[in-house]
Amino acid sequence: MATRFDLLVVGDANPDVVLVDAPRRPAFGQREELVRHGELALGGSAAIMACGAARLGLRTAFAGRVGDDAAGRFVLDALTRRGVDVSACTVDPSRPTGLTVILNEGGDRAILTALGTLPEMTAEDVPATVLEGVRHVHAASYFLQPGLAAGLPGLFAAARAAGATTSLDTNDDPSGRWDGLDAVLAMTDVLLPNEAEARAIAGTDDLAEAARMLASRGPLPVIKCGAAGALAWDGEPVRAAPMPAEPLDTVGAGDSFDAGLLAGRLRGLGLPDSLAVAAAAGALSTRAYGGTAAQPTWKEAAAAARLPERTVR
Repeated sequence: MATRFDLLVVGDANPDVVLVDAPRRPAFGQREELVRHGELALGGSAAIMACGAARLGLRTAFAGRVGDDAAGRFVLDALTRRGVDVSACTVDPSRPTGLTVILNEGGDRAILTALGTLPEMTAEDVPATVLEGVRHVHAASYFLQPGLAAGLPGLFAAARAAGATTSLDTNDDPSGRWDGLDAVLAMTDVLLPNEAEARAIAGTDDLAEAARMLASRGPLPVIKCGAAGALAWDGEPVRAAPMPAEPLDTVGAGDSFDAGLLAGRLRGLGLPDSLAVAAAAGALSTRAYGGTAAQPTWKEAAAAARLPERTVR
């Protein structure tokens, strides 16, 4: 069967309300405090990653669940305008769309999320016809979507049976337990945690040991290390240097990294070059507020990664 899509992204999508230079302890008692900047942007790890992948030139589809409300329409419109196919999305009239408020202060941020429709999504929301025509399936925000998490090993197994490869970015576990990953990791080709997530999943503070332990559970681990670059384990450590950046907003940088890594692999690049593109895509995405406004094109990311000229086109 001919492929319709290079990439299917499964998971969370919601509006982000980003407030810059917010107080660390907002005052209650009906006091009104002013912040330097506010932005309404597309949010959700999966949605931001899908937009980054489409911007990098991948034929990208998104499967998620939103409410039948203004927030849901905002999400679907934002994805569509960025070139992402949303025909596999479910509109759920029984629940509101999820919503996240991000309070930026200095180099740190607090994230407050109302889950809305997110826990209601299941693997059954993903049409089998989409799986049959895709090269790669990526899932995100595992712990925010227990319905999807329960069926994700089967979904990944079906994707593999149809000839696709798979990847997972668990994102944070608000419960702090990090349980229930064994079955899905066995069906995951690439695992994309950040440093804290890698250490928590592996149960060790030693990052290189965490990478080795995660690899022993099935996937290729690619660990995002922020200003220190990235670390993968492919029988031995493979490191990527960071790309210098003066970030305006780091929301979604990890999701743009994920998009860059997969774009490189799906274009046939080796791991070192794919890591370089991923680091560039993550860094370039921080040039504007919100997760999607500054995501780079393939030409921008490949040039920033200093790939050979033949790969920049």
